[in-house]
Amino acid sequence: MGIGFLLFPDLCPVCERLLVRGERHICLGCLSDLPYSYFWSWRNNPAEQLLEGMMPLDMAASLLFYRSESKWRAPVRRFKYEGDRRLGTYMAALLALKLKESGWEDKIDLVVPVPLHWLKEWQRGFNQAAVISAEIASAMGVAHEPSVIKRKKYTFTQTKKDKEHRRTAIAGAFSVPAGMLSKVAGKRILLVDDVLTTGATLEACAKALADAGCCNISVATLAFVE
Repeated sequence: MGIGFLLFPDLCPVCERLLVRGERHICLGCLSDLPYSYFWSWRNNPAEQLLEGMMPLDMAASLLFYRSESKWRAPVRRFKYEGDRRLGTYMAALLALKLKESGWEDKIDLVVPVPLHWLKEWQRGFNQAAVISAEIASAMGVAHEPSVIKRKKYTFTQTKKDKEHRRTAIAGAFSVPAGMLSKVAGKRILLVDDVLTTGATLEACAKALADAGCCNISVATLAFVE
């Protein structure tokens, strides 16, 4: 056992218990209690109902329910705001497994993450949606194009805004560069983000993809906010 482990022990981000041999990132007890959404095998699920009419939607799924009182908020926030990419990749692998088991890879041509503005990505050090989308694309054996959508407009955090304010703030923020049009046209695209709240950001990204000629859009996120 190294000095690093003694100073910074590996704790479960959900219950904060020390991880033991055989446990990775999240303890087995918390994994057994993970609030799965099961949206990947449930058509007309709440995520699809939320996004229906916003885009040429085929399917939508989230790994887990995200409630304000739930301890499962902690790993999502630790990944997104504290830069724990290993944890994010692990959770993305759980989501990818569920999508693959449900045959999603047969209905997807291209996996695309919701982009961050370059300044926010520089401040954060990475784009959390791209971490998730890369893991999903790899698991499915599907092409991954993190640069298909470009974010043109910087927006401040949207977490405390309602749906209409978010839609106004994000309108026109995304585009597909001319050099990427051939990668989008006629493709079935899986659009990936970390958390699905109102759908405003996904809607704006989907509009850019639809304007570029994509065939249809599916959506996958780590969490669905109830």
